[in-house]
Amino acid sequence: MDSILILTILIVIFAFGFDFINGFHDTANAIATAVSTKALKPRHAIVIAATMNFLGAISFTGVAKTITESIVNPFSMDNGPLVILAALISSIIWNLITWYFGIPSSSSHAIIGSIAGAAIASAGFGVIEYKGFINIIEALILSPLLAFTVGFIVYSIFKASLKNLNLAKTNKRFRVIQIFTAALQSYTHGTNDAQKSMGIITMALITNNYISTSDIPLWVQIGCACAMGLGTSIGGWRIIKTVGANIMKIRPINGVAADLSSAAVIFGATFIHLPVSTTHVISSSILGVGTAHRVKGVKWDTAKRMVITWVITLPIAATLSAVIFMLLNLVF
Repeated sequence: MDSILILTILIVIFAFGFDFINGFHDTANAIATAVSTKALKPRHAIVIAATMNFLGAISFTGVAKTITESIVNPFSMDNGPLVILAALISSIIWNLITWYFGIPSSSSHAIIGSIAGAAIASAGFGVIEYKGFINIIEALILSPLLAFTVGFIVYSIFKASLKNLNLAKTNKRFRVIQIFTAALQSYTHGTNDAQKSMGIITMALITNNYISTSDIPLWVQIGCACAMGLGTSIGGWRIIKTVGANIMKIRPINGVAADLSSAAVIFGATFIHLPVSTTHVISSSILGVGTAHRVKGVKWDTAKRMVITWVITLPIAATLSAVIFMLLNLVF
């Protein structure tokens, strides 16, 4: 077997591994509110999330094409296989670190920063497709702000329209609704997050001359969807605890408002083919809902720790990926 084929196989394995880890790292956010309000038992929530993530992952490919084309040009990238492999290893390491400490970090920031860092280490800053890269960064920055705002507005509408109803009965009804909003949120998660690995595998296939277009092969779609669904089935209880309990005390009406808000933002991004951090969006929508409910009820220390992690993820992932690329370059 030649080195190009070996690297391609390694990239596919690590990409599936990244999606598997993403499944229990990020998908936990999608079901955290439903589990914390007891709308769903953990086992049932995971089955729903795994199924809906799979369906979402095979429904769209626009985000995958953006990842393939908009960070670096795969058709002219030097040392492409090593760049991609280094990026995947870096992202997996960072995801496992943040998962271990229960911090809802961004897999999107990790993989995008890692690709940029390894590419720069390989060929300098000129290799970055700045127009596409800036568009992605803008989406990553603006989407949490939009989610916070939408969450604030949606819950404010709920609060105003339901204020004269019996609280216990209202929460009981919303607990049922939350089953469907959790499923919707899991579906939208699959439409955006699983596509990042699809884009990376496609990038590798292009750079290694196995395909000549940025169209996503069907086997890549199915493989990434299965990997994320399997990862989801493992669960991510550390992240669920942080998102579902350590941001604010979530009741069913809060959970429905947060789920609808984040699902709308994530699906909107998928529709215009932009990758966003589902972690940031979901956590920010909960913060928006919490602020509309009662500002003092939000655990701002947890929010601060999350924001710091969000800010440092991209540069740390880029640096780690650059180092890993240089090490791999000595081996291959």
